Amino acid sequence: MGLIERVLGVVFDGDRNVVRDTVEVFRENAEAGAGRSAVVQGQAMEQYGSEFQAPVKGGFDRFMDGVNRLPRPALALGTLGLFVSAMVAPLWFAQRMQGIALVPDPLWWLLGVIVSFYFGARHQVKSQEFQRSIVDSIHNVPKVVENIEMIGKMRSDSIGAADTGSDARLNAQAVKADENAALRAWQRNNQSPAAL
Repeated sequence: MGLIERVLGVVFDGDRNVVRDTVEVFRENAEAGAGRSAVVQGQAMEQYGSEFQAPVKGGFDRFMDGVNRLPRPALALGTLGLFVSAMVAPLWFAQRMQGIALVPDPLWWLLGVIVSFYFGARHQVKSQEFQRSIVDSIHNVPKVVENIEMIGKMRSDSIGAADTGSDARLNAQAVKADENAALRAWQRNNQSPAAL
């Protein structure tokens, strides 16, 4: 027993393990490798965290960050608002669109460049046709003014909007009492038995 004990003592003595040390030459110790991976991952996470840590900002920097976030939602909500206003107040919308018809092409181009630059858009594949040149828009001014006046006359709150003019048939229909079948049916159903 003493001989076996001495042989095993040489192989597995103290902190040394000859078998383990020999195997680790050919294959990594899984426990030690996992520990090293955890340390590397922890260091990487600390580095990423320090890179993305927001510096302390003053009031002006926070205000400017808020201002920079406004254009995209404002354009999106404004466009949706135009659709709603076209349905709710078509005359008001038509008057505003007549005003937009007067905007000259170079101003549309400038707006397109600013919006494209701001949003980082690439050049458009197909060039858009704009209304016309500045001279054409100046020629449109009398027609636009006439259209705005016509639209203004169509408003229900304008003077004489309900005037039937010299049309006698339309005048007779305007003062004629309406037939309301639903009201008559309701009256029949709700009459007391004594009134029948």
